[in-house]
Amino acid sequence: MAGKAPSHRPRPSKPRQARAVAFPPHLPRRPLAASHGTRRARASWLRRLAEEARSGWRLSAAPSEPPALTVAAVERYLAEAPPAAPRYWYDVTLADGAGQERCYLAPRLSRLVQRAHLHPGARVRLTRCSYLYDERRLRRGLLCIEELQPAAHPASPPPPAAARSLGRGPPPLRGERRHYLPLWNNEDPYGDMWCPIVNAFCFLFLMAVSKLISLGQLETTWRSRIHFRPLLVRVLHKSRLRYYGKPEKKMDMPYQAYFEVADGSGMMSMVLWNSLCPEWYNSINVGTVLLLEQYAVKDSYPFKTQPTPRDSQMKRFTTIEISLNVRNPPTKISIISEEMVKPEWGLPEVKYRFVTRTELNDLPNNHSCDVIGLVTFVGRVERTRKKEDSEDFWLYRWAHAIDGTSDKPFILEIFATSQPDVFERIHPMTYLVCTQMRVVRDLSENPSHTVYLTTSNESQIFITGWHKGQPYTKDTKVKNFIQWTRTQSEANQMRKTVIGGYYPFPRPPNNFLKYCKNNKVESVLKAIGELGEEIEGLHYREHKRIAIQGIISAIRYISCSSAAEDASGVEPVQVQHLRIHASLLSLVWIQRRILQNPTNYQSEWEFQIQSLDKTGNQEEINDAPETEEMTRTCSSWQSDLWAQVKDKLMKYLHHSMIFPESIPCKFDYMYKDLLMQQYNLHAAVHQPKETRIDKNISEFKNTGGFGYYEVTVLGINHDVAIDVAFLPVFGHEDPHLFPVEEVENDPLLSCMSCISSCQQATDEIVKAAMDLDSKHVVCILDVCHLGDDKVEVFLSKIYKTVEADVPDPV
Repeated sequence: MAGKAPSHRPRPSKPRQARAVAFPPHLPRRPLAASHGTRRARASWLRRLAEEARSGWRLSAAPSEPPALTVAAVERYLAEAPPAAPRYWYDVTLADGAGQERCYLAPRLSRLVQRAHLHPGARVRLTRCSYLYDERRLRRGLLCIEELQPAAHPASPPPPAAARSLGRGPPPLRGERRHYLPLWNNEDPYGDMWCPIVNAFCFLFLMAVSKLISLGQLETTWRSRIHFRPLLVRVLHKSRLRYYGKPEKKMDMPYQAYFEVADGSGMMSMVLWNSLCPEWYNSINVGTVLLLEQYAVKDSYPFKTQPTPRDSQMKRFTTIEISLNVRNPPTKISIISEEMVKPEWGLPEVKYRFVTRTELNDLPNNHSCDVIGLVTFVGRVERTRKKEDSEDFWLYRWAHAIDGTSDKPFILEIFATSQPDVFERIHPMTYLVCTQMRVVRDLSENPSHTVYLTTSNESQIFITGWHKGQPYTKDTKVKNFIQWTRTQSEANQMRKTVIGGYYPFPRPPNNFLKYCKNNKVESVLKAIGELGEEIEGLHYREHKRIAIQGIISAIRYISCSSAAEDASGVEPVQVQHLRIHASLLSLVWIQRRILQNPTNYQSEWEFQIQSLDKTGNQEEINDAPETEEMTRTCSSWQSDLWAQVKDKLMKYLHHSMIFPESIPCKFDYMYKDLLMQQYNLHAAVHQPKETRIDKNISEFKNTGGFGYYEVTVLGINHDVAIDVAFLPVFGHEDPHLFPVEEVENDPLLSCMSCISSCQQATDEIVKAAMDLDSKHVVCILDVCHLGDDKVEVFLSKIYKTVEADVPDPV
């Protein structure tokens, strides 16, 4: 388990670089020096634009021919506004080749960031801006972005933006906030201010044990004391960060983190507050020994999550907690190096409860355990809202890991654990350790239903390169796993590895009322006509499950494998943006047209767009050639009802497109960094193209057959319809990646999942579809926003409304 030094350990001190001076936008700046200081760079267009906006009576500017700019960074921070206003503001750093400027993004343009139209590395044109003075400060102002347009990427890469030290530079442009937040969630630390400190207190500990107080003594005497003797404890558990900032409250560092610490008398909660979090959070880890002085003691917060103790004999003190703050009183924290720890201090060792994949089968729901495995699959990072109308998101990804004790993998739902460096580097063929995981299973639903593990508030994750020095390396089951890996063929395991794509797990339950859980049916169901607004409201990589009532009215199998092979050199995503009904002009025919005449690509694009009416429907094209490529759709079926109503619809939504990001692809170790970057979220700061391998995601080998089904769902009032996609799960070397048994109780989806041959599929699918002909069903849709205008909508489950578990209408 050797690797690079773990990121949690104190690093050798380095000379600090001088901080860059933040020039007020209205003050002139000397021209930037060219390389070697021998030439002057040309004057920054952005500086001239800021001066133009500042000097005009309207305090604005609208350049007639704005140049293309590179987005160097997009950074988020808490707004200062009434509750009804946006919760977060964004600063955007733009680079023009001669320099770069931080600009404030007008709040009405926040959607450009939230849907990833505006992201680091994007090319834009600034078509209108304004100058905004800070009325509470002298001679302070900023450039505000009012309008942007996309710009094409040049044939040669633009000059790289100057690097800067995140978190050490100037504070956000607006308001009184002192720091930026991570771009996509609030749990992760962001910026250099969170780097582990070089602890000056790793000293030879000479304090007499008699001068210390134990946790047990503290609990019984704390009310009679004002000042407390020092504590010597070991950290046994560590929680993720909690950010509790609110726009209406002015607090510099509204952070909190829980730790469970122990000595020979038992275990107690310790809370790290506010500005101590950036200073200490990444330096205090599981196993760290602390000397605490000048701390406070308070009643425990009753609603805090509790980790599961690994030592059943250890006493827990739950009535009070240790509070560490920068004032009242100013806490003194010292880290005692492990080499200095003496046995007579009686500090407990960190213990674990590792389980094998075989043992997992017998564990009950919500059981806590630790696991280690070899990663065979890791999905893309997705987000889900914390509350329905919130701008705050949970960030998570799925992974599979094997440990050699079973042919089945651990299925892991990994939420962000405030360890972004580890979370973003999970990839196949790495050794993954996850601690304090919770078992998720529902035996009342289906005894054979796949069990999985999800992270808790106290979970920690580690991969190859982060294992050295961790307490779990001494665990027997960890050593057994390492021994097993030495008997495995790397080439054999590589063949089973997969990364990214749509991952349909966990499947909805067999019972619709169980799907509704504690919600009323009418609060779960959405009208088909409302889906457009639902999709428009999605944020970047936001995943939602939506239930609609409808009638399965048409099914088409679309095979694009030959088109993908022939279209090398053509960007598939550009073609796939076209909303095309399969019974008309096929996707393959358009791709062939473009390939045959690349110079007319623009006119071909315009031709297709002109053929779409205002509702997104494509008009009949009578002269479209009836070629073999055009008719690469099979297993087609449509109901008589659909034939009667399809030309009379008030609204027809087309969301059956699939994108390269939707298809799981084979993992390629040579392009490991590129693949991880592709399936992580956009970084806050642009990584220049010169440091990346220029390879498109569509060039990687996908798993299974490249084909999918387009399913048309008609609204129960026969006035609205939607096309959605269904991705078959056949054809992968690892049958556990997409377990077929998850759809076996659904005849239609089972047929579409398991049969890859068009000829074989026709009879089975048509029969299953006819069983649903004209019947009302509930369709569960998996919806995910992939960035820009790409939204995937997959059919995940079909419930019959005539089944006993759904009440009959009154």
